[in-house]
Amino acid sequence: MTTTSLTPTGVDALIIDYNGVIGKQPTSLMWTRLADIAEWPNRQLDSFQDACWAPRNAYDAGELSDLAYWSKVLGHHPGPRWLRTLRAADTAMWIRTDERVLDILRRARATALPMVLLSNAPHFLSDVLDATDWRRELMTDALYSARLGLCKPDRAVYEHALAATGIADPARVLFIDDRADNCQAAAELGLRALHYTGQPADLEEQLLPADPTAVFCPSAARRGASR
Repeated sequence: MTTTSLTPTGVDALIIDYNGVIGKQPTSLMWTRLADIAEWPNRQLDSFQDACWAPRNAYDAGELSDLAYWSKVLGHHPGPRWLRTLRAADTAMWIRTDERVLDILRRARATALPMVLLSNAPHFLSDVLDATDWRRELMTDALYSARLGLCKPDRAVYEHALAATGIADPARVLFIDDRADNCQAAAELGLRALHYTGQPADLEEQLLPADPTAVFCPSAARRGASR
């Protein structure tokens, strides 16, 4: 875990990744189902995953349409119905959430802590995430790579997210991601970075007061903190 020493009153806003933090990683069974839908030869899951990941960055950045992405994966154009089925199965793999993480975020949000979602995600998945109850309940804003035309760890992505928090000083903003390279890029901009390794207690430690009766007020933190 890569982090800096924080107290609850040292964080005026949160920028948080989706997949691998809020969202659960797809299971092998899900990947196998997608490979079956794609009619992948001999059910060779490793080669199918490689084929999916190779153009994924461009897909997430909005450079490839759904058709262009799946054409690159399959090596040929799928028909309209097949394309819709592939897209739906792919999206379904990425929308499961970790309720332990959401519970911590709900408690932190109750303190009026601004939260910005920052995710590498294609257009369709972005729209699905935006329509979820937890996104509308918890996030003051949400930025997706397909809409920005950029993926983490591009520096400009973090600049957009910092602006969305409304906090001028990056040292007062905590960035959380499950990838070390994304955290490193955030730290280079001056954000505080927590490399999330699947332990909700790490989030709780950084976002919630140790004293359960304490109430964290970001505006009070800005007045009282000295950095």
